[in-house]
Amino acid sequence: MAKADGRHISEAEQYFQDVVDGKVVACAKIQALAFIMLPRFKDGYKRWHFDYEAGNRPVKFIETECYVPSGRIGKHIELEPFQKAYIQTAFGFVDDDGNRQFKNVLIVIGRKNGKTTTVAALELYMLIADREGAPQIYNVATSKDQASLGYGAAVRMFKLSKRMKKLLRTGIVKERAQDGIINDSNLGYITPLSSNTSHLDGLDVHLGVVDEVAALVNRDVFDLVRQGTGSRDNPMMFLITTNGFVRNNVFDSEYDYAARWLAGEVDDDTLLPFIYELDERDEYLDEDMWPKANPGLGTIKKVDYLREQVNKAKQDPSYLPTVLTKEFNVPQNQSCAWLRIEECVNSTKVDDWKSMGFRYGIAGFDAADTIDLNAAKVLLMRPNDPCIYERSMYWIPEAVFDTTDERNRERDDVPYRQWIARDLMRTYPGNKVDKRVFLDWFQEIEAEMGIYIYAVGFDPWHVDDSTYRELQAFVGEQNCFKIRQGAITLSQPMKQIRAEYQAGHVIDDNNPINQFCRMNVQIRPDINGNIQPDKKMNSPKFRIDGFVAELCAYTVLSDKWDDYQAIIGA
Repeated sequence: MAKADGRHISEAEQYFQDVVDGKVVACAKIQALAFIMLPRFKDGYKRWHFDYEAGNRPVKFIETECYVPSGRIGKHIELEPFQKAYIQTAFGFVDDDGNRQFKNVLIVIGRKNGKTTTVAALELYMLIADREGAPQIYNVATSKDQASLGYGAAVRMFKLSKRMKKLLRTGIVKERAQDGIINDSNLGYITPLSSNTSHLDGLDVHLGVVDEVAALVNRDVFDLVRQGTGSRDNPMMFLITTNGFVRNNVFDSEYDYAARWLAGEVDDDTLLPFIYELDERDEYLDEDMWPKANPGLGTIKKVDYLREQVNKAKQDPSYLPTVLTKEFNVPQNQSCAWLRIEECVNSTKVDDWKSMGFRYGIAGFDAADTIDLNAAKVLLMRPNDPCIYERSMYWIPEAVFDTTDERNRERDDVPYRQWIARDLMRTYPGNKVDKRVFLDWFQEIEAEMGIYIYAVGFDPWHVDDSTYRELQAFVGEQNCFKIRQGAITLSQPMKQIRAEYQAGHVIDDNNPINQFCRMNVQIRPDINGNIQPDKKMNSPKFRIDGFVAELCAYTVLSDKWDDYQAIIGA
C-alpha cells in the first residue's frame, strides 16, 4: 500500500483515485462512483468507516487459497486492480461492531473479464473464512443449468486446493435435496438455486450470487433469495452480469435503480454499483475506449479476441447487437426485432405537460377481446417543434392476476404490478376490458391538459358498432378512422415512424410499456416489400399492442398532416 499524509492507501482507494486522475479509462458511471467513494475512504460515511483488514481479508484468501478453475489450471488467481477495488470496497466499510455497510453489490461488466471465477472464489471465502455460523450460499439463476455454472467453478476451485479439500466436500444438502459444497466444521454449504429447484422454503441466506442477472426472465427466485437474507447480520447479494436482451425485467430494474443511486436520486446505504460500459454506442469502434466496459482487457481478456469480435460485427450487422450488448454493455434489443433499442427508447422526460402549450391531439387505440393488453395513445405537436409528444395508457383485466403463481411471477415476465402502481397501466374488473375506457381516457386527457382531440384512429377488429358511433360523436364522422391492419395500409407509416424514432422526435416521457411493446415488433413483409407489424417470434407473451395503438394514431397524423399543422398554427 502507498502512503499519503501518513495514511495507508488501499488498492481500492488508489483505483478510484486513478479513475479520477484519468489514469484508468473509465465510463461516466465508474467516474461517478469514484467521486462518491473517495471521500469516504478518508473520512468515513455516517456510522461506517473503511477497515483495510476487513476489506482485504477476502482478497488475501482468494490470492493465497484459490486457483484458476479452467484454462491455466493450477495457477493462483491474481486479482486485478478493478477486482480488488470492488472486493475491498464491498467488504471493507464497516461500523464499530464490524458489521458491513454494503449488502447489495451490482457489477455490470463485459464478458470474459473473470467475473464467474471471482465470484466463485468469493463464495468459497464466505463459506470458509467470513466467520459466519452455518452460512447458506446460493448460485441463483432461472434454470438449474445456468445456476450450476458458477457452482461448478467453485467445485473445481476447491478441489484444486489441498487446504480446502481438507475442509470441504461435495454431497447432498439435505434441506435443499440437491448437490452442494459442504463445510462440516461450520455447517455451511454452497448450492445452485433456480426456479425448478424442488425446495425453495426456509432460506437463511448469507450470500446470494446471481451470475448473469440479465438472463433472468422472472423475479421469483431472485426476490426469494433477497428476502432470505433478513435474519443475517452481514448478508450479501452479488449481482454480476453483462447486459442482455431481456428488457423490462430484473436487470433493467436493478440497473435503473443503480443509475439513479449514482446520480444522487436514490438514498440506499446498502447498495454498491460498479457499472462498466461504453458511454456512447459508437465507442466500440475506438480501441482506446474498450476498457470502459472491459477493465480486465489485456490481462484477463485478450485484446485480439475483442478485436476479432468487433471486426466480425463490422462486416455482419446481424452480429453487431450481440457484440454491443455482451462485449460493451450497450443495451440492445434482440437481433430478430425490427427496431434497435436506441430507436425504442427516448429517455426525455416532460416535467409539466400543461405548460407545453398543446391545443390539439390525435388519438389511437388497440382493443382486445379477452385478457390481452389494451392500449391508447394521444399524439401532440406544437408550432415550430418537430417532436411528437405522446401520452399513453394501458388496461389489463383483473383476471390476469388471478392466474399469477404464488411466487409472484408476472404474466409475460414483465412488471405489470409495478406499472399499475405508477399509473402507467390500469386494471378493469373481470376478464375483459370494456371499450368505453378508451373514450373515457381521451376525455380525461382533454380535461387534464385543456386540449381537444381532433381525430382518432383504431384497429376496427375488436370495436363494435356502438363504440364506433360514440367515437364518431366524440371527434366527428369525418375524423374517425378505421386503420386496417395490413401491409398496404401500414407499410409507409411504419417506415415514417421509424425515422421519427431514429431522429429522437417521439417523446413519450420514457414510458417503459411503450418501449416493451416497440421492442417486441417484428415485421411481416409481402412480395412487394411492404411491411406490417407482427409479434416477435410469433409468441403471445411479446405484446405489441402499444405499438399498434401508436401506429394507428401516427397513421392518422401522417394522413392529416397538413390539416393538423394548420390547426395547431404551424
